[in-house]
Amino acid sequence: MAICAAGVHGHPSGKIGKLVFYTLNGQPVCRLIGRAGKPTLNQMANRQGMSVTMDILRPMADFIKVSFQLEAEGTTKNPHNLATSYNKKQALTGVYPNIQVDYTKVILSKGSLEMAKESRISKGEEGINLSWDAGIAENGAEDDILMVMVSHPAEKKASMLLNAAKRKDGSCFIPLSESKMNSQMEVYICFKSANGTLISDSAYVGNLNGLEETETERIEKKNYNTVKARYEQVAADYHHRITDHAEGKMESKAFRHLEKEYMVLKKKLEHLPGAKEGI
Repeated sequence: MAICAAGVHGHPSGKIGKLVFYTLNGQPVCRLIGRAGKPTLNQMANRQGMSVTMDILRPMADFIKVSFQLEAEGTTKNPHNLATSYNKKQALTGVYPNIQVDYTKVILSKGSLEMAKESRISKGEEGINLSWDAGIAENGAEDDILMVMVSHPAEKKASMLLNAAKRKDGSCFIPLSESKMNSQMEVYICFKSANGTLISDSAYVGNLNGLEETETERIEKKNYNTVKARYEQVAADYHHRITDHAEGKMESKAFRHLEKEYMVLKKKLEHLPGAKEGI
């Protein structure tokens, strides 16, 4: 049952049939409930896109709460909504079922403050060395605060510094644990004014340690190795029987089955991802 506190022309609150009415961030909302039918291809692509987006953004929640706070003020959206919207639209690549993140296009802040030029990263013994061009024409900009986000996609974790340094410093060091230092790292920065009223667009600084294998790539690799191992076993037996061509063996039912399996596996390997030349 739904209640219309403001009368029959007001926004109801509660359930009417398969509809549920409620208020979210001051806005009246209505959604459909019930068992959904079989999803379409577009729906499955949308779900995977959302899942991939959440995997990259979820560990960054504390950073996003600050970096998108200014843009969210005065709207019905919260910082997480904005980050999700930007990145689901602009930071994904590929088609279902192989949708992935394009880390170079991830957006972690939007604003009018000037971004530093020529930012650079390198690995140190116990962390990351980060440097940038500290020069800027705006008065007071030398005290802008550097925010740093290091994403660790393989571990579904993130390392962040919300007050890493001042713009005028030109460099800083980001300490990291040994396990994080040896996994894939994607580094982003943005600047926030000292009084907290302005923020810059985020910038992708770069990758360290290369890209981890995707789940699809791991499955394909495992499948290839399984088929290849069976092929090598069958091929050895097949070539041995051909070499030892005793009368009657080449015409036997067992040999015909062996030959068929050998040809099927050989053709399959030639078309599997990861196939090598010369098979």
